[in-house]
Amino acid sequence: MIKVALPKGRIAQQTLEIFEKYLNTKLVFEDRKLILSYDNFTFMLVRNQDVPIYIQRGAADIGVVGLDVLEEKESPLVRLLDLEFGKCKIAIGSPKDYVLDFSNPHLKIATKLENITKKFFNKKALSVDIIKLYGSIELAPLVGMADAIVDLVETGDTMKQNNLKIDAIIMEISAYLVANRNSFYEKKEEILKLHEFFKNHIKE
Repeated sequence: MIKVALPKGRIAQQTLEIFEKYLNTKLVFEDRKLILSYDNFTFMLVRNQDVPIYIQRGAADIGVVGLDVLEEKESPLVRLLDLEFGKCKIAIGSPKDYVLDFSNPHLKIATKLENITKKFFNKKALSVDIIKLYGSIELAPLVGMADAIVDLVETGDTMKQNNLKIDAIIMEISAYLVANRNSFYEKKEEILKLHEFFKNHIKE
């Protein structure tokens, strides 16, 4: 039995489409149900941020999650494959009329991606004041609470609409197929077979 943790939404849908080819059957979660079992597989729908926790604690053997979540949580999971969908970027943004000065020792950065932001500025040997927010991050520089933000950007439209510009890209993000370390050894044959199948089908 292989237990699979999927993030709710579009990424789960894209992943299930590949599993449908693998299992040669239609896979549909019944209304509001969070678990779907078929053949030797059990699929579960969880929040994107929770996928690594389910896998790490052995509630799931494998799963699909964004690289941003893996990096932010410094997750020790086996990264099997970049699935090349769910693409976006982690970017630094600031107001259009503001020149972001990386040499400013008192930079205030608003973000929900605390660890990724810290790592980025540590590499530049810069100390910044990180303001942890959980939503509406674009608001922080507009009301003078922060100089800039670090956030996920898909098209950049949200930033533009809020009069912000992109100053730098920290990293490119996509969804990854990942595994629990113990499961990877105990169920290696099946997991590697899946890995191979996914590798051949992500380009389709």
